[in-house]
Amino acid sequence: MVQVSTAYISASVNRYSQAGSSSASSLTAFGSSKYVALWNTADATGRGVYQTLPGHEGLVTCTYFARDDLLLSGDDRGFMRCWQLKDNEARLEHWKAAYSFRAHDKGLSCLHHHDRTLATGSSDGSVKIWTLVDSSTGEFKEAQTIDLRGKYPLSVRLTTLLNSQAAVLAIGGTDKNVQVWTRSDDSFVRSAILSGHEDWVRGLDFHSYESEGQSLILASGSQDSTIRLWKFEMYSRNTSRATDSADASLSDDLLDAFESSLGTLGDAEEGGRQISMKRHILTVKSSEGSTQQFSITFDALLVGHEAGITSLAWRPTINSNSNEDNLTLLSTSTDSSLILWSPSTIISTAQGDSTAIWINRQRFGDVGGQRLGGFVGGLWSRGGAEALAWGWSGGWRRWRCAAESSNDEEVWAEVGAVTGHNGPVRGIAWSPSGEYLISTSLDQTTRIHGPVPLEDGDTTPVWHELARPQVHGYDLIDVVPLDPFRFVSIADEKVVRVFEAPQTFVDALVGLKVANLPSEDETERPAAASVPPLGLSNKAVKDASIVSTAYDWNAVHRRPFEAELSSMTLWPEIEKVFGHGYESISLAASTNKKLIATACKSTTAEHAVVRVFDTQQWQPVGQPLGGHSLTVTRIAFSPDDRYILTVSRDRSWRLFEAQPDSGFAPVAADKSHGRIIWDCAWAHEGDVFATASRDKTVRIWHPEDEGRKWSSVATLKTKEAATAVAFTLEENRKRRLAVGTETGEITIYKNATTSVSDWQLECTIDRRLTHIDHIYRLAWRPVMEGMQSQLACCSEDGTLKILVVR
Repeated sequence: MVQVSTAYISASVNRYSQAGSSSASSLTAFGSSKYVALWNTADATGRGVYQTLPGHEGLVTCTYFARDDLLLSGDDRGFMRCWQLKDNEARLEHWKAAYSFRAHDKGLSCLHHHDRTLATGSSDGSVKIWTLVDSSTGEFKEAQTIDLRGKYPLSVRLTTLLNSQAAVLAIGGTDKNVQVWTRSDDSFVRSAILSGHEDWVRGLDFHSYESEGQSLILASGSQDSTIRLWKFEMYSRNTSRATDSADASLSDDLLDAFESSLGTLGDAEEGGRQISMKRHILTVKSSEGSTQQFSITFDALLVGHEAGITSLAWRPTINSNSNEDNLTLLSTSTDSSLILWSPSTIISTAQGDSTAIWINRQRFGDVGGQRLGGFVGGLWSRGGAEALAWGWSGGWRRWRCAAESSNDEEVWAEVGAVTGHNGPVRGIAWSPSGEYLISTSLDQTTRIHGPVPLEDGDTTPVWHELARPQVHGYDLIDVVPLDPFRFVSIADEKVVRVFEAPQTFVDALVGLKVANLPSEDETERPAAASVPPLGLSNKAVKDASIVSTAYDWNAVHRRPFEAELSSMTLWPEIEKVFGHGYESISLAASTNKKLIATACKSTTAEHAVVRVFDTQQWQPVGQPLGGHSLTVTRIAFSPDDRYILTVSRDRSWRLFEAQPDSGFAPVAADKSHGRIIWDCAWAHEGDVFATASRDKTVRIWHPEDEGRKWSSVATLKTKEAATAVAFTLEENRKRRLAVGTETGEITIYKNATTSVSDWQLECTIDRRLTHIDHIYRLAWRPVMEGMQSQLACCSEDGTLKILVVR
């Protein structure tokens, strides 16, 4: 019985400010393409995403934990899904899709749940209120629709007013105001409009004190780069008169007149609508039927970010007896910074009383502002012990509160987090001995992923992204390593580029114990690489400290973080190879790594050729290999490098044989497939090869007449179009063939007999472990003694996975 598990999932966060959320049990969920990805931040091994939940048909825009065992998610098609954790065990088999419904006609932009009430906002210009009907399944029933009259909601928050059963709803959006709605007779009515922001309100969050007599605080963050705090308090006219005894004539009417006069102050930095002291009065019904009044006043203006605010989150209250000490607000911005705000009590000597001034306690992120789009969103994890944020490129960054210093100041340090491609992953390949996996994506990056052994001696290493050797200006299509220190990549351009590892990468592999690399007697490697302004080629750098002084390259003790990956782990480019007239589309390297073969996009036979180059001088070998009439989709060298196999959009495959003098000559061809052939692969013995086609078949081909003719000896039918194939050889000489489809399904066939036509279906891998979209490549890890079979796969859904097949 074949057992399959997941060793590694590389997944990024979608570019939505509410795509991520965290539960009280330190489980972080986030939208990754059409998945909901799960990451246990309390995992001591440092493992990243351990499961992806398929089900959405659109991009997941928002997630929220209603409870530790109930997760809500919404997508850009307007659908909501409720996920239930069965048996209270956070394992793969126990997260189930419990309930799904269409919440809006257009995509969801925000959602929030509080006390059996759900609020959802959408780009259709409405906010809907839902009531939880069945807590066991997460079934909700629509209770109310709030029309925002052409404005879009960007953030919604629900809570209960203090010392009351009344629910309050805050809505922030494109009208620059914060709308406050209170529940009356089972429906929400608009009670106040909080003005002051000068741009869209993108973030809201409530913070309430559990102790008697404390305030409810609403934080609002805007694209005008400011944060405003609004205080909700019990209101009585007697208290108001006593408070205003110094000037009894000061009324809301006078404050309105004062605010309107501020608008005539011109372009003063704090002029216009920056100051709003008006008191808003809310009247709500209590549970006994009487009425209660609450006041909303502007409490503080937090200025520190240099660009728009993207998200706000109050720190979870750890100890209810010391609320004032734990009052901390997290904010993220497109200026690439994350700030932790908290009040500092100031004693006034003239009056003898005290007040609170909000100050910037901690600032994380990058200096320089708006690099790579800044932070999209942020949240707290592990009960407020960790602050998380994700950026425009989809990578997470994480800071952990390590300890408190002698002056009661918290000490924070950055730790490793989750990374992943934020676009379709088109190419993957193992290094020749399987030390690491390299991938390319339409997000214009090439990434290296490797297994890092744990310090406690655990035999199971944890996979991480170790380097980002190429950050390009074009969408990257494919990659092949020539050895552990060189690779060739192609992009949506006419140039083939060759890269060589810098000394920093070699030191990192050895320092992290990823691989025991042999010593080399060759010229000294460059220390690192950098990209010149407006350039596409990585240039060698002799001194790594020029690139960064923050990462200790000489004594590597940890993997690089997201910011370091994107700027410090580049490889120098050592060669460019030209020849094709259109953008590159396929690439392959010979088994001995002495040759590479390339092809480009084509609609004519003139350009549908394969060009072969040597990897020493990078000169053409022989004449271009012709015969196809449309784009060559895949190229594969036979294990003994005798043949080059090509498949094409013209539904045919062609075989070229190496010649004694130079180059390759055509020896066989076939056009049996009825649709485009997406992929091809050779068995390790070289006696058969497979072709995968859109006609929902995989054909196995075997030679006749000394290789002059190849016939189909087996036809494997798939449920959907076959898009990727890969062979492996087990220790017991049993051959396996993995087949991927355009819907993300992976099946494994076995050939345990001497007959090349005897292929049996061994297993169909659980869809929760594979993909939900077009699989581009499958690659078995080179067999190592004592190691279980590992299959790498990549997909249009933006994820890269490594599966362990037992």
